Amino acid sequence: MKRRLLHLVRAGHAAALVVLLAWHAAAWAQKPPPIVVLDRIVAVVNDEVVTRLDLNERVQLAMRQLKAQGTPPPPRDVLERQLLDRMITDRVQLLYARDTGLRVDDTELDRALGRIAQGNRLTLQEMRRAIEKDGIPFAKFREDIRGEIVMGRLREREVEARIVITESEIDNFLKTQQSRKGGNDEFNLSHILVVVPENASPEQVQARRARAEEAHAQVRKGVDFRQVAAAYSDAPDALQGGAMGWRQASRLPTLFSDALASMRSGQVSDILRSSNGFHILRLNDQRGGSAPVLVDQTRARHILIKANEAVSESEARNRLRALKERLDNNANFAELARVHSEDASASKGGELGWLSAGDTVPEFEHAMNALKPGQVSDPVQSPFGWHLIQVLERRTEDMSRERQRLVARQELRARKSDEAYQEWVRQLRDKAYVELRLEER
Repeated sequence: MKRRLLHLVRAGHAAALVVLLAWHAAAWAQKPPPIVVLDRIVAVVNDEVVTRLDLNERVQLAMRQLKAQGTPPPPRDVLERQLLDRMITDRVQLLYARDTGLRVDDTELDRALGRIAQGNRLTLQEMRRAIEKDGIPFAKFREDIRGEIVMGRLREREVEARIVITESEIDNFLKTQQSRKGGNDEFNLSHILVVVPENASPEQVQARRARAEEAHAQVRKGVDFRQVAAAYSDAPDALQGGAMGWRQASRLPTLFSDALASMRSGQVSDILRSSNGFHILRLNDQRGGSAPVLVDQTRARHILIKANEAVSESEARNRLRALKERLDNNANFAELARVHSEDASASKGGELGWLSAGDTVPEFEHAMNALKPGQVSDPVQSPFGWHLIQVLERRTEDMSRERQRLVARQELRARKSDEAYQEWVRQLRDKAYVELRLEER
């Protein structure tokens, strides 16, 4: 609606300009004015548009990011096409979320912004000043974060909630991991992906292969891999130079792990073909993981009070302060958890069992790690609400069979989720009306 209103306003301005031109006809006839295009449409996505100003803002942000990373930027026209493609993909998802009733309200958004600021060790006002100093209006940053949250929840609802991992899949995964040499090794990778569209014609496949071969030839000639990835890759991490970071061998597709088996650090793979397209890998570094994995674990319990429309943040915190006073006076933690906690663990007296690093959100884990056995925390805020945490005991264990199966389940879910999400986004975009106008002048 805002876009339509903007065009109506501009149309009104244009009508007034016609009157003004008629009034000054003689003068304009002698010296025609220069034509300045303030904005124009570069893409239409269903019932919304992407404007040149939208794209220019994204290009400027990407250029700053590339400069900060020390990555040479691709040519301007290449960068514009890549960024416009991602903007269209994001817009398709956000429109689908809107049409299916998925929303993130201002209260949720404020909490998310607070967590981002806290994660960067800044107050909200300090973060706002830093963002605006970089030339980004805070209102736009705020809406971009809202969009990221919406797309994350959309992925959870449409893809991850439908993924099923069976016990037999876990068994097969563990057998494969044990039989595969270096199954516990970790690889630091960079990646170039040239996507092949679904149901592509032989001519389209050949054109995409030629693009992958061109990228491969650039890397072979010694051009910085990050620069080539930024210019050629269709992957989301292209503007990060294709950096994938550290990945465990067992979490990689067989296509990748087979190629890496014969590679040394610094080497680049041949062009690899998958159902998604053509891949080029660079092995930056690797490290072994065959030694026994000793895991520090904490057995803990908690009481959770959630903030919502009926219960403010301060009220939730104050309720826990009152419960903490009772615990300081020898009240029974399990009984208070059963009565007051709003977590599913309430029926078990708040018991969470043995927890390893990464099992809980960072805010909870940080507070838990600061406690001694038997000690109860002050109220701690996390994305789920406010907690009182008690540490019961700690241990260091070699990874148990149950833990191995849990990790296997998580890795299988992550692998399936990535593949399913890429396919879902591709289908969603195929169903959308998209009209490109970038080449128009």
